[in-house]
Amino acid sequence: MPQDSCCSSVNPTPTNAKAHNHAHAAAEAAGCCSGEAVAPPDAAELTAGRSFRVNGLCCAEEVASLNRALGPVVGGADHLGFDVLNGRMTLLASAVQIPDEQVLSLVATTGMSAKPWDAKSAEADQAAHLRRQKRFTAASALFWSGGLAWHVAHSGASGLGQLFAGHGDVPVPLGELGLFLVAVALGVWLVLPKAWYALRNLSPDMNLLMVVAVAGAISLGEYFEAATVAFFFALSLTLESWSVGRARNAVSALLNLAPATARVIHEDGREVEMPAGEVQIGQHFVLRGGDRIPMDGRVIAGAGAVDQAPITGESALVAKEPGDEVYAGTLNGDGSLTVQATKLASDTVLAKITRMVGDAHARRAPVEQWVAKFARIYTPSVLALAIALACLPPLLAGGDWGFWVYNALVLLVIACPCALVISTPVSIVAALAAAARAGVLIKGGAYIEAPGKLQAIALDKTGTLTEGRPEVAGIHPLGSASQTEVLQAAAALEARASHPLALAILAEATRQDQAYVAATDSRTIPGRGVEGRQGERAIWLGSPRFATEKGFGTALPAAQMAEIEAEGATLVVVGDASGPIGLIALRDRLRPGARDTIAALHELGVKQVVMLTGDNAAAAGAVAQATGIDQVHAGLLPADKLAEVERLTERYDMVAMMGDGVNDAPAMARAHFAVAMGAVGSDAAIETADIALMSDDISRLPWLIAHSRRTMAVIHQNIGLSLVTKLGFSLATAFGLASMWGAIAADVGVSLLVVGNALRLLKGKES
Repeated sequence: MPQDSCCSSVNPTPTNAKAHNHAHAAAEAAGCCSGEAVAPPDAAELTAGRSFRVNGLCCAEEVASLNRALGPVVGGADHLGFDVLNGRMTLLASAVQIPDEQVLSLVATTGMSAKPWDAKSAEADQAAHLRRQKRFTAASALFWSGGLAWHVAHSGASGLGQLFAGHGDVPVPLGELGLFLVAVALGVWLVLPKAWYALRNLSPDMNLLMVVAVAGAISLGEYFEAATVAFFFALSLTLESWSVGRARNAVSALLNLAPATARVIHEDGREVEMPAGEVQIGQHFVLRGGDRIPMDGRVIAGAGAVDQAPITGESALVAKEPGDEVYAGTLNGDGSLTVQATKLASDTVLAKITRMVGDAHARRAPVEQWVAKFARIYTPSVLALAIALACLPPLLAGGDWGFWVYNALVLLVIACPCALVISTPVSIVAALAAAARAGVLIKGGAYIEAPGKLQAIALDKTGTLTEGRPEVAGIHPLGSASQTEVLQAAAALEARASHPLALAILAEATRQDQAYVAATDSRTIPGRGVEGRQGERAIWLGSPRFATEKGFGTALPAAQMAEIEAEGATLVVVGDASGPIGLIALRDRLRPGARDTIAALHELGVKQVVMLTGDNAAAAGAVAQATGIDQVHAGLLPADKLAEVERLTERYDMVAMMGDGVNDAPAMARAHFAVAMGAVGSDAAIETADIALMSDDISRLPWLIAHSRRTMAVIHQNIGLSLVTKLGFSLATAFGLASMWGAIAADVGVSLLVVGNALRLLKGKES
């Protein structure tokens, strides 16, 4: 596959059909794929290979250099994975496995340095690299200011005007010259190795452009211009590292939610503070009021309420009592809880979210791939244009060589693609972190972009549109029986049961404050119902078919039953030895806000909202009518759901499937991207889906679409601002109207603007 393909870039081949389908769909929708797509590395691939911390890995320019240096040795660039956010390079399991020493040596030829990956030291390395950049930039600024002050002090009132107009025939004082040259050396020192690598391999990048511009200015005697370019370029690189670091810190803040220690209860009753990483599964720990929860676990004593917003985005406190799950990083309320650890600190939901958000940056969005491809073509084109600008006017029209060489250097400065290259990854990472804080886990940049283009979505019914917990919708006594008699008989038979229908009946009895005693001699007839005795009276409960098998079919009110079932309810018949005494209608409860969510999807331009369910047509139709669903397909097996999603993908360019992440796996894999509902309680859902809504809040779906569109709007704003600024200065340069110091000031200014604009996404505002 060609290296300049926007779909290949630094990404390896797909390891499964799901990854292949998703990568191809997202890239094809962006118009940058033709033919076979190549999916980015997934988390398993990144952890299966060997990773290295690369100092100096800041953007796509360095990625391209590393691909050229290592790709031919390890079997091709497709066998390398990159996480620019964390300065991490991975030799995937599919790569030719070369010794670490050879990897470090090859990286060193690019002007960067590397060492085997250590998560604990990576943050310290990144901080040290930024401090080094700051020191060199500050020193360059100091000597640049000193040179400027020397010039003003020795030139009088006209010094500044003379400085910006050039020195002409006036020799530059040695003191001023020395200060400016030191400023130049300090400004370009960190990029010189990278520039030399680019020159040696005839692969011009922004580092080479800047060094050429600085060297050209010195050769023309424009020492102030050279020092200004060097200082501002060093400043822009420092700002770039700072902005990436801020986005990285937003992700790291997720992990920092969990406290480092837990108050563990020993067998002798003592409570001891110990590192959370040492707490074993099954150990008990205490949560006092206001404590941050250190581990995933199950409440075994106490009652209270927990703020789960950091994980699920829920605004309300969630009540907890014995048997309920709690999650690391959430905040205990006023009550005191005793919790049994159910996962190690490294396996908690929070830890998985943090790892996945960190790894997600390696899955580059199509727009990132486009920017990287554009930069690879753009940079050498600019260099060729600068050479033409320097040579053609003097050769063809007798122009002044010094004037046009200077203008060519100005073009190199303004054409530097720093702002263009850095703004997109910072935007993507900021959007990923903001979504995670809002309870939406997005697996990569490709899935940041895809929701904004959504045209059709298929939704599972049970557990997605409904809560998956049935409730009693009506009690219909028959003959002389009363509602109380029917409910008490049903509750007596179900008192020892735990299936969802039984729990719904018992909950209704509790709600109506109906007293009941568990039936005696009860026995379950599988697939039919249950029988028992209420005092001296024989009672039974089951499906209408069970009642018919008992010989009471003619006693059932067929018309009334058909009417109830048409409303989407499930019927349970309650009776005694004389026949049926009543009907209980049970219906799965619709999620609060489900109708508003479907309406919001339509308002956002989603053309088709489809329900795919294995439930009966009547129940599905009732839910569809209550929510405003466009189409309903009921009574489906997993293969049928897959076929329906395939039909949608034939009609629409971007299709999503939303379900529980397990039962709907085939259909979710076929969709362009998959969304799991309520993934906070399901490891499988977090692993399966491309996007996971951590809570049961279905309203996060339209939020996700709006967040995606807002992210893409910011990216397009940044790209547009960068290109318009560069085009304007390029035109001014062609007419000899621009200066080098003005060009670099404009470039740094644009870099600041696009980075600031990108970091606005960290707020993740509600739509």
